[in-house]
Amino acid sequence: ISSCSVKTLTMPGVLLGDVFPNFEADTTIGKIKFHDFLGNSWGILFSHPRDFTPVCTTELACAAKISDEFTKRGVKMIALSIDSVEDHRSWSKDVMSVSDKAESPLPFPIIADDKRELSVQLGMLDPDERDKDGMPLTARCVFVVGPDKRLKLSILYPATTGRNFDELLRVIDSLQLTAQKKVATPVDWKPGEKVMVIPSLSEADAAALFPNGVTTKEVPSGKKYLRYTQL
Repeated sequence: ISSCSVKTLTMPGVLLGDVFPNFEADTTIGKIKFHDFLGNSWGILFSHPRDFTPVCTTELACAAKISDEFTKRGVKMIALSIDSVEDHRSWSKDVMSVSDKAESPLPFPIIADDKRELSVQLGMLDPDERDKDGMPLTARCVFVVGPDKRLKLSILYPATTGRNFDELLRVIDSLQLTAQKKVATPVDWKPGEKVMVIPSLSEADAAALFPNGVTTKEVPSGKKYLRYTQL
């Protein structure tokens, strides 16, 4: 295979379990190194196609309004858009006005990726959505990074579809729980509801780990893999 072929086959981006790149970037709070910014916290990075655009503004306004919910969970928030720091600061005023907190500053920084270098590195460009100059816009990416600096979750939305921040909080609750306990969370799970015992755990170990008991749902196959417990 020629070197040209290798380049063609190489996909940019970060896979689940990878150490997230310790990039340097200019932001609305100054230059940062990503790992230093996170410290020992969880982190969420969410990208936006462009400043002063309607869907992005509603998303950032929602994120600002519920930022305390991320703080409660020990999650540091940071956004990214392909415009300059100066534009980000000006746009932030619109965002806070839409969030009904016009007198408050945006509670998290925005990365300036005006050269699209980080967007390329992280595989965030949307090939179908372009600006007036024909340049590709960033898709609506979400990356959740753990305290070990590894990628725990990624979600990719097209530029035309706004995200659901309640769902982002829900998946963070699941990620943090399952990082500590030998459980998984079923469909539509919310904190406080029953969780599932992971298949690799023996019945004896499950009984020892979960004093509230384990219930098994019977299925036609007769296999006892649908095991639930209340934490």
